[in-house]
Amino acid sequence: MEQWLVGVDLGGTTVKLAFVNMYGEIICKWEIPTDKSEQGKHIITHIAKAIDEKLRELDESKERLIGIGIGAPGPVNMATGDIYEAVNLGWKNFPLKDRLEMETGLPVVVDNDANIAAIGEMWKGAGDGAKNLILVTLGTGVGGGVIVNGQIVHGTNGAGGEIGHITSIPEGGASCNCGKTGCLETIASATGIARIATERLQQTNEPSCLRDVWKESGTVTAKDVFDAAKKNDTLALHIVDEVTFHLGLALANLANGLNPEKIVIGGGVSKAGDMLAQAVARHFKRFAFPRVAEAADIVIATLGNDAGVIGGAWLVKENIA
Repeated sequence: MEQWLVGVDLGGTTVKLAFVNMYGEIICKWEIPTDKSEQGKHIITHIAKAIDEKLRELDESKERLIGIGIGAPGPVNMATGDIYEAVNLGWKNFPLKDRLEMETGLPVVVDNDANIAAIGEMWKGAGDGAKNLILVTLGTGVGGGVIVNGQIVHGTNGAGGEIGHITSIPEGGASCNCGKTGCLETIASATGIARIATERLQQTNEPSCLRDVWKESGTVTAKDVFDAAKKNDTLALHIVDEVTFHLGLALANLANGLNPEKIVIGGGVSKAGDMLAQAVARHFKRFAFPRVAEAADIVIATLGNDAGVIGGAWLVKENIA
């Protein structure tokens, strides 16, 4: 009987789950809403029930499953599998590994959600097997995963790879959820791009198709900005240049210390594709040590929402199987 790995990617809106074989191929994937009520106390039960229900639906027994690899937002205590803090789930010092093992009866490995996305891209995605890789995810926030010699960098207390909190604007930057100001997350996240666009529209009378979107809906999204930039809208092009300048600078400084083979850009904003990758690469080359720039290939993630569940499955394969 072929054994399966369970990958779980726990997000603020949805929990993505998948049964994956030993070769990293998805057998079956699905998602459930993240129930954040009562400080997220029901999330674990819902994950356990979702796995049992799916096995019943497929007419499979639990014997098929080797274990669960789960990625959660926030720093992880790698020794205990506890989540130090996941602000958007309402968790603080939450014993994720113990709770999930108790509810499912399966062994569990826990890591940070951006880290498992990086592993997924290394194993089956744009990383293409590169053992030295930086993943930056541009979504509601900015996440990151750093892989050195095939191993995730966790750091001393689980906060390795917090690329989103590299300071981009030392003085007078926008406030970040982490309590600092001027973090890369306040600029290069979908939220940050939307904020910058709204500020520019308020500050200038420059004609732009973004102004029409703004007047009509009252909001501008990161997607609106890139769509407008692709039509050569001047204001949108300036915003893209500003965002990719800060992203290129932060990634170059990080790469100068790590000398990676691949820098993978993922998350919702990465749907902007080549336009984003090329603009980041242009600024990156300007700030990276020449030999570092020569080695690093900047690419768009290819696994999309599957990166986390595939990375979770890899955790099981490496640590339990």
